[in-house]
Amino acid sequence: MDLGYKIPTPIQEQAAPIILKGQDLAGLAQTGTGKTAAFLLPLIDRVLRSQTPSEDELTAQRKFPDWKSNNFILVLLPTRELAEQVYDNFGLFTKGMNLHSISVYGGVGYDKQKTALRNGVQFIFATPGRLIDLYKEHLIDLRLVRAIVFDEADRMFDMGFKDDMKFILQRVPRERQFLVFSATLNLDVLNTAYQFGANPVEINISRDKATADNVKDFLFHVGDGEKPQILLSLLKKQNPKQTIIFTNFKNNVERVAQFLSENKFPAIAISSLMTQQQRTRVLEQFKAVNEQNILVATDIAARGLDIQGVDLVINYELPMDCETYVHRIGRTGRANAEGTALNLCSDRDLDSLNRIQDFLKRKIDQAYLETTELITDYAPFSDRDRNRSPHGGGGQKGGKDFRGGRRPERGPRHGGGKPAMQGQGGGQNRDNRDNRGPRPPRQDSRQDRGDQQQPQHQNRNGAAAHQGKPNPNQQGQQNKPVHQNGATPFKKEGTVQQKPNNPRYKNGKPNYSKGPRSYEKKSTPKTDMVKAGGLKQKVVGFFKKIFS
Repeated sequence: MDLGYKIPTPIQEQAAPIILKGQDLAGLAQTGTGKTAAFLLPLIDRVLRSQTPSEDELTAQRKFPDWKSNNFILVLLPTRELAEQVYDNFGLFTKGMNLHSISVYGGVGYDKQKTALRNGVQFIFATPGRLIDLYKEHLIDLRLVRAIVFDEADRMFDMGFKDDMKFILQRVPRERQFLVFSATLNLDVLNTAYQFGANPVEINISRDKATADNVKDFLFHVGDGEKPQILLSLLKKQNPKQTIIFTNFKNNVERVAQFLSENKFPAIAISSLMTQQQRTRVLEQFKAVNEQNILVATDIAARGLDIQGVDLVINYELPMDCETYVHRIGRTGRANAEGTALNLCSDRDLDSLNRIQDFLKRKIDQAYLETTELITDYAPFSDRDRNRSPHGGGGQKGGKDFRGGRRPERGPRHGGGKPAMQGQGGGQNRDNRDNRGPRPPRQDSRQDRGDQQQPQHQNRNGAAAHQGKPNPNQQGQQNKPVHQNGATPFKKEGTVQQKPNNPRYKNGKPNYSKGPRSYEKKSTPKTDMVKAGGLKQKVVGFFKKIFS
């Protein structure tokens, strides 16, 4: 079967001899330069020679010493899609050979993976999380690893897999072969390798240029509200065969795809919000030859995915990480094909632009569209969820929307609202409040009230709170206010009048500053002596129990 490999790429040419000798390796090369084949093909050769007994000198140099039937090669990858892709490539490379493999990642059932592991495999392609789960269930023995490969290791560190990588490296033998490959490598990855006994030979194909020469990237300075129109205009002008549009926010993926589909550019979306089955189905639709030739994605599709035929990449927002920019535009221009990357840059993307250009050590060429090339008749972009910050922050608060306008005034309440409760007017229409009739007359006029004693304050129990001066017309009676009908307002049945010497009242007025009534007794020398005596008895009794 012809896979199209005729001349090795620079990374393949330099990495293969080192791997075949059994040495550790750290390979750095641009995206789309064949890094997967650079480590898979030499490892397949070493395993095959280890399984076949031979006294050939070349075989003796390349095979794994003391290879056993339950030994295996472990390849760790950051995403499920990349694990499945490398697993598929391995199947193409080893068709007709007596080699078995399994892809291990989350989001799918355990049964198929457990069955394959029990039957025995020579290669395991795994994401760190699911691998550790199977290890804890004693289905994978990491002591049997003969070579370990970290593909896109820096991405695993960025995704929070650093502790998982250390957990795995602590449990594999020190004599294993250590390989790490990526388009961008940071010192943290290499320091971890040295920490666990690796001594990799470093190969840096992209030392001078982070991006491949066959990918041309351009910059369009636009307003943030102009991006939908510019996106449609660029797709119409470029007329690509296959396009990947990257956005920074997973909540924005479906909205961009829906906007394109409503404007006769059929698009499909992929993000981490989908299940693994949905993500796999979307990638299969995009790779197939059909009208679904536009994929809107987050950075889940920016690393390692090898989709042949992608001739255009559009960054709807510039990534905040400069290394992610390299991986995004590397989805086009695969296998020495020509590719184009277009970047929509608004004022919100300027900080990211400066970081990217500093990393690339060059300025991105600017481009523009003529007025006649702009699409003016199109379905509008959905404004839902646009009040969120473009870089992960919260949206604006209060009564304003994202456009700065004020919330419209609330209209009149329909139906009269809730039914009225007893003693309240909750069910009354606001417009009819002036038609309630005249106010009922008071039982006593203000002139008559002047001849009566003013009502006294009332305490919590309903009794009079303090005593005023006695009324000369009511000698021999309690000083209580009396209505014309002889009733005593403010006194409830069964309550007791408050004593005049209540400490809560001062000068005939309630003293609220002292707070609620306190029933605690003040400490006296006598009570302090009793407390001390009781403590003394407890201490003496405690020591008597110990020494008796």
